Amino acid sequence: MPSEVKSDMLDGAAVRTLKHCPPILDAMGVGVLIPLACDLTVAGGEMSWDWNPPVLPDTLFARAPIGLHVPEQATGAPFGVTDGMIVKFLNFWTLSVPDGFCLLFTHPLNRPDLPFRTLSGLVDCDSFADGYVHFPTLWSDPAWEGVLPAGTPVVQVVAVPRAAQGLSVQPMSAAEVARNHDVQVALQDDRGIYRK
Repeated sequence: MPSEVKSDMLDGAAVRTLKHCPPILDAMGVGVLIPLACDLTVAGGEMSWDWNPPVLPDTLFARAPIGLHVPEQATGAPFGVTDGMIVKFLNFWTLSVPDGFCLLFTHPLNRPDLPFRTLSGLVDCDSFADGYVHFPTLWSDPAWEGVLPAGTPVVQVVAVPRAAQGLSVQPMSAAEVARNHDVQVALQDDRGIYRK
């Protein structure tokens, strides 16, 4: 991504791109990205792969990179499955966190370019560290055909504390308003204020 581009709306003036936005970059890099295990070909309404993983005699694990849920399993869900299956990307790693933490599994942040949308789930991986967590996804672009290459991020995993979290909402004091004003002025006058 370039650092600056010319804006047609601003008569060719140079503007900074999102590359200058640490919150977006930090969100994309937080936690762990779990990749697709092998190339997945989508053509003619079918998914296929050419992959020969080793046989693991001590596991009941499927040797396919994907599974599925039938649409009826999402009956009444707010994300609306209207047709087709819910594709489930299979995960080949166990994950653990310290006591008191969960893992939030979600669609890779800021990645609307992917032809699927991974459903979010929160798993108590402090106590469920020996099992596999798989990732149900909605195929958001039914017309998409091609190859999703091995290594495509299919889920982003972020550790979060299990304890209830909340925000304190209250009016700003005069000193807080003044500090807020100073930050807004600095953001307009100087590059990299947030990063500094």
